[in-house]
Amino acid sequence: MTRHVILGNGNILVCLDKNANIRDFYYPYVGQENHVSSHHHRTGVWVDKKFSWINKDSWKILIDYKKDSLVSEIKATNEELGIRLTMNEAVHHEKNIFLRQVKVENLRKEKRKIKVFFSQHFHISEANIGDTVYYNPNLESIINYKGKRYFLIGGTANKKTFDDYATGAAGGVSKKLGTYVDAEDGSLSKNPIEHGSVDSTIGFTLNIKGKENQAIDYWIAVGTKHSEVQNLKNFIIKKTTTKLLKETEQHWIKWVNKKPIDFEHLSDDIQELFKRSLLIVRAQTDNRGAIIAANDTHTFHYKKDTYSYMWPRDGALIARSLDRVGHFDITNRFFNFCTDLASENGYLFHKYRPDGSLGSSWHSWLKGNRVQLPIQEDETALVLDALWKNYCECKNIKTVKNMYQNFIKKSGDFLVDFRDPKTKLPKESYDLWEEKLGVHTFTCATVYAGLQAAKNFSEILEKKKDAQKYKKAAEEVKEATIKYLYDQKRKIFIKGIYYDDKNKIQKDQTIDSSTVYGLFEYKILDIDDPRLETTMNETLGKLWCKEKTGGMCRYENDFYYRIKNAPENPWFISTMWLAEYHIAKAKTIEELKPAEELLQWTTDKALNAGILSEQINPLTGEALSVAPLTWSHAGFIIAVVKYLDKLEKLNINKEKRLKR
Repeated sequence: MTRHVILGNGNILVCLDKNANIRDFYYPYVGQENHVSSHHHRTGVWVDKKFSWINKDSWKILIDYKKDSLVSEIKATNEELGIRLTMNEAVHHEKNIFLRQVKVENLRKEKRKIKVFFSQHFHISEANIGDTVYYNPNLESIINYKGKRYFLIGGTANKKTFDDYATGAAGGVSKKLGTYVDAEDGSLSKNPIEHGSVDSTIGFTLNIKGKENQAIDYWIAVGTKHSEVQNLKNFIIKKTTTKLLKETEQHWIKWVNKKPIDFEHLSDDIQELFKRSLLIVRAQTDNRGAIIAANDTHTFHYKKDTYSYMWPRDGALIARSLDRVGHFDITNRFFNFCTDLASENGYLFHKYRPDGSLGSSWHSWLKGNRVQLPIQEDETALVLDALWKNYCECKNIKTVKNMYQNFIKKSGDFLVDFRDPKTKLPKESYDLWEEKLGVHTFTCATVYAGLQAAKNFSEILEKKKDAQKYKKAAEEVKEATIKYLYDQKRKIFIKGIYYDDKNKIQKDQTIDSSTVYGLFEYKILDIDDPRLETTMNETLGKLWCKEKTGGMCRYENDFYYRIKNAPENPWFISTMWLAEYHIAKAKTIEELKPAEELLQWTTDKALNAGILSEQINPLTGEALSVAPLTWSHAGFIIAVVKYLDKLEKLNINKEKRLKR
């Protein structure tokens, strides 16, 4: 299920579904230790002896964010009950607190007694074993804890705490549904404590006149011990939920507008998605440096795994988007994180958990009887490339000096050595889609870029021998890529080559959007090279979605999340790569139009709150796979920035011509 709202501060990440239910609650790392794991935190209403959770069909739910912030704005209306709830939620930007303020409107003319219930179903540390939940009368709060994870649930309405509560068993061996069922008759048991597999529900009673409203404040404070959450509760009471939400909103408005950007004539929708994308990227980035791919635990049901990992490739490309808007403090933490992860031989593995430990993988250490590194070489190369682009933006020579021996040189040497001595191409590794073992055009292009970055850093630090070594290797990789990966018969570059059982070279002729992107983005070919043009034409002919949705597919015969009896799914990443191609190729302002149309296409396909998924249904345009995918948002940011840079350059050239 798509996550329609995500809220975070780099320590906590809270994800909500289309019904405004909390489905994911990560702490203390973004993407690690999901204490809800796709179960429900529900909100319900009891009025006139009727009860309804707001995920029922009778509710009309509109989900959005407050402008330029990580504060939600959700309206849930039930005409049958005559009730409207307006919810603003946030994770405080400094303190580890989830905040919610609910305005409860009585849509009828008469005064009515209305009860609002909030149900919490934690699986602390991703397991429903050994949890304790109890009512603490001294704090007038529910405490849910296990080990060093404490959750304090509380709230006020009309300056009074909740007046109803229950704790109880939920799930586990007993398979009990939980205390949320207890709320459906309008009152709770007030059971004060339960342990094992547990949940809790609290209720607020309001008496609201006709056509008027009242507010409920609700919070979940998070910490590693009881005193910590107790202090956070005191902090909330002293500051008030209203003030904390407001200061969080103002923090994010200031953050997202750190670098003033002239969007020229781009639509308001594109501008809003640009800023929303920045905020999504930030929310999915841990304060210790890990940039997480996605945190939608719907994928947990597929092989019992998720996207809640740091892929070095994704992180490197996402870091570029943050650099372009001046958030170097975040990207520096990412580069330091990668430095700590680098193996003794200089390469990065498949993926990592947010705490820096090795993530799960399906890459084998064997190819037949031969040892094969279980890596995607582009991940190592792209971090080097991203680090160089970071340096070009911020000129932080201190960072370069600190990282040179431990990362830049180690990784550069690995890229030099991990090559076939005969062809000079990189040795086989898995492709960027994590599926095929071989020597891929995209990987070769990134290795070239990584070696160029290592050369540039060596020159800056006056390490001449290193610079010469990396320069020579880069030139050899470029020449070998053109020699071995260009198909003379088809007049296009192919996806890659691989070695058969007899160690003979075989061709992978799959049309792949990454092939053409790698060639021009990482400077294997000039943008006007006719070989690039024919490769792009072939790619467009095969991968542009012919259905009404449009968009660029990933590669031929892609079956990942594919709809039955439908063509391959369009991806936001590959569509933004096409936009970048048009931008790079444009010689006039008019030639930028196709890129602008693709930016608008992306905006039109985003969810209401500005969320971009990984893929979309080619027949309906609906989101598929995880959402939000951090890489999708970063790809949009990069394309917009490149568009504006090119537009500025073309405008300057136009002015010069007019002056003549």
